[in-house]
Amino acid sequence: MALFNITSNKLSKVDRTTFQAEGVLERENLQQMFCKNIDAIVPNAMVLAEEYANWEGSRRRIDLLCIDKSARLIVVELKRTEDGGHMDLQAIRYASMISTLSFNAAVHAHREYLEQQTTSEDAKERILKFLEWDEPQDDFGEEVSIVLVSSDFSQELMSSMIWLSNHDISIRCIALRPYKLNGELLMDIEQRFPLPEASDYQFRNLEKKREERQVREQTRDLTRFDLQIGEKHFSNLPKRKLIFHIVKEAIAKGNAPRDVIDTRTAWVAVVGKHNEETFVENAGDRDEFSAGAEVKRFFTGDDELFHHDGKTYAFTKMWGTNTKSHVTNIIERFNLENARFSASSVL
Repeated sequence: MALFNITSNKLSKVDRTTFQAEGVLERENLQQMFCKNIDAIVPNAMVLAEEYANWEGSRRRIDLLCIDKSARLIVVELKRTEDGGHMDLQAIRYASMISTLSFNAAVHAHREYLEQQTTSEDAKERILKFLEWDEPQDDFGEEVSIVLVSSDFSQELMSSMIWLSNHDISIRCIALRPYKLNGELLMDIEQRFPLPEASDYQFRNLEKKREERQVREQTRDLTRFDLQIGEKHFSNLPKRKLIFHIVKEAIAKGNAPRDVIDTRTAWVAVVGKHNEETFVENAGDRDEFSAGAEVKRFFTGDDELFHHDGKTYAFTKMWGTNTKSHVTNIIERFNLENARFSASSVL
C-alpha cells in the first residue's frame, strides 16, 4: 500500500525509503525513540529496562523489557531490516529467560534503567503506581508477551508467529515503514500480526482461559487460620503464612531450616548473610535453587529470610492440601507446646 500527499486535489506519491538509507540505527535511534514513546508500539505499557541482560552464562540482551497494566512482562525486539531476520527465535529465548522474573528483580532492573536516565525517581514506587497497586502481588509477571518490531517480516517468520499464536503464545508483529517527504523522514507504524479481527478473537480466548482459572481457584481450599504461639497471636492467615510462622518458630529454637522441612522444593539457599535485595540478586545462581524453584514464589522479605550456618534461606510460599498435616507434624516433632492453630472464623 502506497502513501500519498494531497495537494490541490492531486495525489503525489510519497517515496518509500529504508532505515539503512537514512542512517537510522537500531539501538542508537529506533530504540531510543521507543524508550521515550513506548505507546507507539505497545499501548498502555511501561519500559522497565533497556538492553536487559541480568542472567548468567549468556551475553544476550533484550532490547526493551516492559510491563503492561495487567503486570504482564513484555519482550520487545527491534530490527531495522526488511525481513525481521531471526528475531522470532531471539524473542522466544528471551521470553523463556524472564518467565521467572520476580517483582524485586524487576525493581532492581528498573532502578538501573532510571539511573541511566539520570532521574531520582524511586523504581519500586514507579512500578507500583503504574500497576495501580498498593503493594507487590504474587501474580506479577505470570504471563509473558512478545512484540517484534521491524521494517517488514519474512513469510517464514510470519508462519512461525502464526504457529506460536495458535499455541497460546501472546505475540505481535509491528511493521515500521519509513517515508521521505520534502526532506523530512516519516514513519508509518502498523500492526501486521495479528490482524485486528484476530486480536479480538485472541483476547476472547484469553478471557475464556482466565474464567477457567477462576473456576479452578473457586474449587481450591482457601481456609484461613488463627495461630497462637505463646503470647503472639496471628489472625486469618492463609495456609502459606500459617506454615511459615510454625517453621520460623522451630528454627528460632535452634533447628536448621532443612531439618524442619526437608522437602526438596521448600528452600532456596544463598551463601552469605543477605537482606532481601542482595538475596534476590544472588539467587540468580540456578545451582542454589531447589528443583523448579522461582524466587518470586518464596518469602524473601528482610524479616522473612533465615540465616543459618553461613547461608541465607528463603522458604517457599507454595503449599497445598497437605499443609495442615505438615504444621501438625512440625509442632509434634519439635515440641512446640505453646503453638495452637484452628480454622479462622473471620470471613
